[in-house]
Amino acid sequence: MKRIALMTSGGDAPGMNACVRAIVKTALHYDIIPVGIYDGFQGMIEKRGFEMTYQDVDNIIYRGGTILGTARSAEFRTLEGRKKAIEYLQELKIDGLIVVGGDGTFSGATELGHEMNIPIIGIPGTIDNDIFGTDHTIGFDTALNTVVEAIDKIRDTASSHHRVFFIEVMGRDAGFIALYAALASGAESVLIPEELTNIESLVQEIRTHNTGRRSSIVIVAEGDDGGGAKEILDKVKPFLPEFDLRHSVLGHIQRGGNPSALDRIIATRMGSYAVELLMKGESNVMVGVYGENLNTCSIDQGIKEHASPELSKLELLKKLRTQ
Repeated sequence: MKRIALMTSGGDAPGMNACVRAIVKTALHYDIIPVGIYDGFQGMIEKRGFEMTYQDVDNIIYRGGTILGTARSAEFRTLEGRKKAIEYLQELKIDGLIVVGGDGTFSGATELGHEMNIPIIGIPGTIDNDIFGTDHTIGFDTALNTVVEAIDKIRDTASSHHRVFFIEVMGRDAGFIALYAALASGAESVLIPEELTNIESLVQEIRTHNTGRRSSIVIVAEGDDGGGAKEILDKVKPFLPEFDLRHSVLGHIQRGGNPSALDRIIATRMGSYAVELLMKGESNVMVGVYGENLNTCSIDQGIKEHASPELSKLELLKKLRTQ
């Protein structure tokens, strides 16, 4: 390994900068030249890369977002687009590529790796925590803490006004943020994509939970089959005319902010390990964390199984329902 490229792609996640920092510092430690690619695959197509130094990653570990930028690229999905990307990597004499992102990023990197025959290492960076092969993805813990803090504040006004709040959080295909936030905030109900929503049952839950209480919080993942927070509120409203119902959509506030200590540590360990894997000749694998240990699985497996409901998640849901 003489020269490696690195990029962030897909949705931004707190901790990506910490990961970039670790990749660059580890590469330089081993006398490998790290080449940062701006704005993901689109930047690769447009030949926007630069050799990174220690100064480029100085004091970025605490910053949210990604200094390399990120963008979705329709052009990269075409054979002609990938050909431009491959030509640029060949022009830069790149020996290996590290990509930080979610399943869409991994899919694109896998295609690129097969067509160019270049070693690829994937690092899971997404607030949704929906990548197979790792306990935590970069950004999940920070987003979760942001959500819980917001719910706590909404609970204050909900209690003051005797209201039932439906709070919508991110999670188009997976309910990790919704479920863990519901547990951490003491929410009365949670709706996630992995389970079908029963409005009649939800109405009964709200009635039961409000016996002798001043408020209720219902967490709704944006990808729930029943709709978002506003849609769920509209569906239960006819059955609860005596209740003061409100909804709140947290939106992109969940993506921003300084990464938590856990995300910084996970990102740093994953980034450094990814460089070492390339040096060992590994390819087409994803770095994950299992307990306190780093592990790997094939990128194909991470993509293929990411949408499968996990037993641990359903077990958590059962615990929540019995609170």
